[in-house]
Amino acid sequence: MQLWAGLGNPGADYAMHRHNVGFMAADAIAEIHGFGAVNRKFQGWVQDGRIGGEKILLLKPATYMNKSGQAVGEAMRFFKLAPEDITVFYDELDLAPFKVKVKRGGGTAGHNGIRSIGQHIGVEFRRVRIGIGHPGDKARVTRHVLGNYAKSEFEPLTDLLGAIAAEADWLAKDDDARFMNEVALRMQG
Repeated sequence: MQLWAGLGNPGADYAMHRHNVGFMAADAIAEIHGFGAVNRKFQGWVQDGRIGGEKILLLKPATYMNKSGQAVGEAMRFFKLAPEDITVFYDELDLAPFKVKVKRGGGTAGHNGIRSIGQHIGVEFRRVRIGIGHPGDKARVTRHVLGNYAKSEFEPLTDLLGAIAAEADWLAKDDDARFMNEVALRMQG
């Protein structure tokens, strides 16, 4: 079994924030792969299903971003999983908009959700970093991250979320390089 967590902040006010792209990715994966009903568990919302023969539990922490590790840690301990069984989808400032990179372990790059998860489960989990781009000026970062996607970004965002969900089989099979390649190819087309 694998635990996939999409990070974001709960509530309608945050729904279209760049910071919530992890929630959006989790929702797209659940929809495309026909996951079950949403249940409240582990301080969040969970859905389970299968991707490429692998049992996946999708989790959207309801703890707010800065405490995401509480929900992820609780679910991980309940199912007796290791950090290597955890995949986290989240926004990445230092990556061009609508680009996706996957890595295992590493630092937080100032991301409070990743910092919280690292504090609760260690750092050796897989990260699916979804680019939101940097606004260019440090003073504008908070407004950019906590700002809504612009209308002009809706189409590429929808394409990206669809590509992530459609190629999720590669993540389930632990083929991160193929996942990144296939998502990039879909985004070119």
